[in-house]
Amino acid sequence: MKIIITGRKVNLRDSFKERVHRKLEKFSRFFDDEAQAQVVVNVENERETVEVTISSSGMIYRAEETAYDMFDALEKVCDVLMRKINENKSRLEYRMKAGAFDNIQPENHERPEEDKEKFKIVRNKRFEMKPMSVEEAILQMKLLGHMFYVFFNMDTESINVVYQRKDGNYGLIETVME
Repeated sequence: MKIIITGRKVNLRDSFKERVHRKLEKFSRFFDDEAQAQVVVNVENERETVEVTISSSGMIYRAEETAYDMFDALEKVCDVLMRKINENKSRLEYRMKAGAFDNIQPENHERPEEDKEKFKIVRNKRFEMKPMSVEEAILQMKLLGHMFYVFFNMDTESINVVYQRKDGNYGLIETVME
């Protein structure tokens, strides 16, 4: 697994980088050699956030944790990632290495000028959409820790959105072209 470590507003010590490599090496049994892990450390107001994103075989596994110490945040984020993978291991087994889970425990209208400033876009993301089933989209949403997920439904051949409802169930929004 290729590991990329980035520090924002912080210089990372070699000891932290070594710890990242040691901790993420434990995940290599789940992923092939083409997998890529991105670790981003951000410091704000004396709190340190560690975000780990692992991309492998078209799936994205992500977790983020904040603590007063980056080493503690790293420990927490690795625990969260492992928990997400273990919770979904029966659905993930065919996407990961064989035997990876052996020995694991458990339209546009003009608006007044003042309204335009209220809806300022502060972040823009782009990602590839591969066709997937509704169940796969729910799994991907859970792995990312998001409340919704936009995907290309391979059954209806349209863009859909799955989301988690307040009652814990899931909803599906299907698009229809006119």
